[in-house]
Amino acid sequence: MQSAARRAATAAHAINRKGLNPGVLQLRVADAPKRDENESVDTLRLTVDPARLNSPGAEAAIGRAATILRGGGLVALPTETVYGLGANAMERGAVEAIFKAKMRPAWDPIIVHIADESMLDALVLDVPEPARRLMQAFWPGPLTLLLPRGPLVPDAITAGRPLVGIRMPAHPVALALLRCAGVPVAAPSANLFGHLSPTTAEHVLHDLDGRIDAVLDGGPTTHGLESTVLDPCQSPMIIYRPGAITTVQIRDTAGPVEVFQGSGELLATPREALPSPGVGLRHYAPRARLILVDAPMAELTAGLARAAATMHGERVGVMLPADVSLPAELELASKFSWGRWSAPEELAQTLYAGLHTLDAEGCTAILCPLPPEGGIGTAIRDRLVKAGNRE
Repeated sequence: MQSAARRAATAAHAINRKGLNPGVLQLRVADAPKRDENESVDTLRLTVDPARLNSPGAEAAIGRAATILRGGGLVALPTETVYGLGANAMERGAVEAIFKAKMRPAWDPIIVHIADESMLDALVLDVPEPARRLMQAFWPGPLTLLLPRGPLVPDAITAGRPLVGIRMPAHPVALALLRCAGVPVAAPSANLFGHLSPTTAEHVLHDLDGRIDAVLDGGPTTHGLESTVLDPCQSPMIIYRPGAITTVQIRDTAGPVEVFQGSGELLATPREALPSPGVGLRHYAPRARLILVDAPMAELTAGLARAAATMHGERVGVMLPADVSLPAELELASKFSWGRWSAPEELAQTLYAGLHTLDAEGCTAILCPLPPEGGIGTAIRDRLVKAGNRE
């Protein structure tokens, strides 16, 4: 049987032999070009219509973005969840450039995106049977699996931990870019660390214009929340970050699963690397102060009114579900029509868009109802609680 290093080297050779990216997937990889931390770059905006990927304009844009990635540069790309900030996952210097551009701490690991399962050979040592079943059921899609990392994976991707997060995105533009580039792409959300996740190219440019090489604009994302992150190597399996793929779906497909509870101690700067993306103390946060209203639907209007009564001297915004009445106390507030409370998928899709909109309108406080637990509502609650944490 081949050793793990031999399998990884063989996979790298096979990818190179296809002519996809000569000289990148090797046991020793060259760093990406160094960029001064304070240096500003001209960020290209490359527009692609996901419905016309075979058009000359789309092929040229994707080809340009792929060339940047192969050259060690940074490209923001659309996925079905949020926009990601991508770099060649096999180049240590390129991966480190992600952390610099985002001002992301080294203790927070990032996810690697692949176009097909053959790319796993250069990234992981083993794929347990539960993970195989989950790939069959949910890839391409918003599910990240934490798998034993291979020797080619840079330490920065995993924050030095033994598992690497891998997913296959379902967005046609992301898949086309990955296939064209011919390399796995490391890509956390394309924003400054701790800020709201981006669901449009405009959101990306608001944070990262002048800090990255290009953004591939494929329009608004469809799910609107980051992927579910799961460790399938343990029994029961562990969900570190809830998302569109729910606990029930995972359990029905691959067996027992639990949700990560942590140690009970939340620190702004952890003493050690986090076990997974998305488990930090504060993420996904607007500039405005976020006030969460946790109540049954029948009591939301009254709950919003009580919260509004405490807002003195604030420019108030409200995330207002379509089937919830606006209290008189909020008639002068900025309002974002959030979707139906009875349709949590709508709430998930437009959550970040709404918070971005109210931030842009200059709100200093945002009132937001907190959806009930269950299904994707659990993921929405997770993001809102972390966004509202001011510790």
